[in-house]
Amino acid sequence: MCIGVGGFSATECAPVNASDADAVLVTGGYRNVTCRLPRRGVGSYTFKQFIDHNNTSSGTFDQPYWASWEFQIYKPGGPIILMTPGESNADGFTGYLTNRTINGQIAQQEKGAAIVLEHRFFGLSNPYPDLSVASFKYHTIQQAIDDLEYLANNVVLPFPGGDKISPADAPWVLIGGSYSGALTAFTLNNKPDVFWAGYASSAVVESIVDFWQYFEPERLTMPKNCSNDIQAVIAHWDQVIASGNTTAFNELKTSFGIGGVVHQDDVVGTLRNPLWNWQELSPTSGGSVFFDFCDALEVNSAGKSAPASGWGVEHALSAWANYSSSTLPGREWRGDCLGTYNTSQSFWTDTSIDNANRSWLWIVCNQMGFLQESAPSGYPTLVSRLIQPIYDERQCQQMFPAAFSSPPVPDVEKTNNAYGGFYLKADRLFTATGLRDPWRFATVSADGIDVQSTPEQPIVKSDAFHCSDLITKNGLADPTVLNVQTQGLKYISEWLSTWEPPVVSVEVNVDLNFKHRAYPIPRR
Repeated sequence: MCIGVGGFSATECAPVNASDADAVLVTGGYRNVTCRLPRRGVGSYTFKQFIDHNNTSSGTFDQPYWASWEFQIYKPGGPIILMTPGESNADGFTGYLTNRTINGQIAQQEKGAAIVLEHRFFGLSNPYPDLSVASFKYHTIQQAIDDLEYLANNVVLPFPGGDKISPADAPWVLIGGSYSGALTAFTLNNKPDVFWAGYASSAVVESIVDFWQYFEPERLTMPKNCSNDIQAVIAHWDQVIASGNTTAFNELKTSFGIGGVVHQDDVVGTLRNPLWNWQELSPTSGGSVFFDFCDALEVNSAGKSAPASGWGVEHALSAWANYSSSTLPGREWRGDCLGTYNTSQSFWTDTSIDNANRSWLWIVCNQMGFLQESAPSGYPTLVSRLIQPIYDERQCQQMFPAAFSSPPVPDVEKTNNAYGGFYLKADRLFTATGLRDPWRFATVSADGIDVQSTPEQPIVKSDAFHCSDLITKNGLADPTVLNVQTQGLKYISEWLSTWEPPVVSVEVNVDLNFKHRAYPIPRR
């Protein structure tokens, strides 16, 4: 896929594959064990899932899932730890079955089994052979929630006792990060009797159309010199465009190596590309593409770093131009690759399955928004003032012309009303957030939002990035992440200790059709 085509950054947390690395030593708090990577208990399976939970006669499709049960040997009746990665092919997420992640930590601590379920319409979880608008009729948040419920109530896992693991027989814990963190929170709100507990990391529970705040944690916590110089360069671009000086504009974009990009909004839209690399940071990432970019702006030829105020627009403009022209793809196709107006490109027309970008945009354009734009006028911005919601809403129409005759405004109000948004209520839901997470302003830790941590819905914050607490080794590198992980394990353990098999009521008919009062009978 071309860099810069489309103006959206997906929410997903980093994949972790079971074969990526070996064991991790974990100490402290509830995690006073040496972790091991199970090698024999991970299997790949499929589950017959309903296409439409509102009309089960519509048929089923095969939904892939991966399962593991060898953490300290699964204890019958132990918890089932379920996660969907959300907007991605789930094949690369088998590491979330191991104790290199919080999922595996919980499974090991509680002698449970772990499952990773692929989200419908991602990867190979497709009811139909394409990702057309007609196929996407059943690609909704609610259908995804219903998938989780139906799986929990009906799946049979391939190990002894695997046929007695429904929520009536064992407690289920739902885990997710980012969009799947929101899905975790939404599910506990929407299906309160299915999952006993939930762990939601970086959960984007509030759907927002104009999500300019995506860049705020980055602006506020990145090196000050880099932030100031980025703002200076962006302001210069906007001034050149506002002046109407075509010669100056063409010279500027040529210096950045994007002379072939025609439209002004596409030109300045490409300047977001290095900013999106912030989402890839973690406490263990060390050097990264983002900091390479900042170093290119802030370290001069003598090896000296700029003061907090930055070098100023003249130096930063030249440095960014050199960085851009040397890191972008080949000149011969930059115009098409970085532009968004040529709807004949396969980016817009490809409806083949396993196209995560297309599947995610359907949720973005219809239900969640999260369009990452310029800050409001008069407010500091890392993004050009030309980049407004209509820039990305137009791309929704281009991607799905059969669904939208004009640029749509995502119906975020409906989504927030359905599940609660910032003020979602759920029992036994642990929420983890990070100060430097670019998605923080869509979580319960957004600035200006007064959501209190409670014993039933604790909120624990770290100083880290997007979904940092899901990965075990991040806690070894950052004590604030370790605190989140330790608190999460503590709450989940306490909640699981209170689980009891639910009771069901039956009516007993006797003589003359007289009905006795219904009495609760424990389910075994």
